[in-house]
Amino acid sequence: MMMEVTVTLDFACCACAGALSVTVKCAGKGLTAGARSVAAVTIACPDCGSVNKVYFEPCGTVRDVTPVRGARPLPEPSLN
Repeated sequence: MMMEVTVTLDFACCACAGALSVTVKCAGKGLTAGARSVAAVTIACPDCGSVNKVYFEPCGTVRDVTPVRGARPLPEPSLN
């Protein structure tokens, strides 16, 4: 039987420090590890648009929030 939990995560945006609250549903065999389990989800801030990676425990405790940086743009050829 697959374990499934729904948790609410409250955290501050890495860029603007705005308060965010999201509800996520987690499922899978990784949840059976109990307190040792850590999951991650990426959430865009509705205020500034920055993307945050939120690391959390299945009980809803937020462990860390880090900014997600996009891929570097490819260089464009010179017109000379």
